[in-house]
Amino acid sequence: MARRCGITGKGVQSGNNVSHANNKTRRRFLPNLQETSFFSDVLATSIQLRLTTNGIRTIEHNGGLDSFLLSTPARKLPPEALVLKRRIVRAQAKKAAAAA
Repeated sequence: MARRCGITGKGVQSGNNVSHANNKTRRRFLPNLQETSFFSDVLATSIQLRLTTNGIRTIEHNGGLDSFLLSTPARKLPPEALVLKRRIVRAQAKKAAAAA
């Protein structure tokens, strides 16, 4: 499983451990990934995602998963989020066609 956020695209970074004697050894900085589930009103189901805490706050700030994905341009979303956005748009169009 990739250590990458499904919304923000943040991944692993590398750097150095620096000792008191100024010795440098390589290390990895892992993103703070959390397994979370968001309810999609359009799909009427719960969707599980592996996101950073910053990604979770971004979604909640923008009013939920559906409104965040629909308001964000496709070029700013990683591939996993694009697939989800397409599903939401298709379901929204199907509901609009059924109502009309």
